[in-house]
Amino acid sequence: MRADDVLRVRQIDFAALSALLLRYDLQLRLIADGDPIPGSYWGDDEAGIIGHDVYVRADTPVHSVLHEAGHLIVLPPEKRAGVHTDATDSIDEENAVCVLQALLADALPGVGRHRILADMDAWGYTFRLGSAQAYVEQDAADAWTWLASRGLIDVNHQLSIK
Repeated sequence: MRADDVLRVRQIDFAALSALLLRYDLQLRLIADGDPIPGSYWGDDEAGIIGHDVYVRADTPVHSVLHEAGHLIVLPPEKRAGVHTDATDSIDEENAVCVLQALLADALPGVGRHRILADMDAWGYTFRLGSAQAYVEQDAADAWTWLASRGLIDVNHQLSIK
């Protein structure tokens, strides 16, 4: 798979994506094709975050939406208001968000963690064991613990959605 072949917002149920983020008190904001995405750390077609808002275009990769939303999800609501573009607080948070985006993908019809993990590899995420799936399944104990300690997952490693 090439980076150009990753799943895009236009290819999934936008209402389902919006509803998933709304469960975490996040608003999904669709930007017109070709317009710059506010709050995008990577630029181009990558998702952006400002406060409680996640900005996307139809061509935004779904893995990017879930990753950036994940950064807001792991923050206490009072800290979200101050976020603009870069929400990463630590390596531990970054690792946890990589796992969280796979779990969020499982909550979206027709998406799923296996597709998002493959898309992460195609886009260029790097992990010690060589793939996002190997990381999540074999090398992410610290990330699972981090998510559990914040009540974001249950003892079965499933999302704890409001």
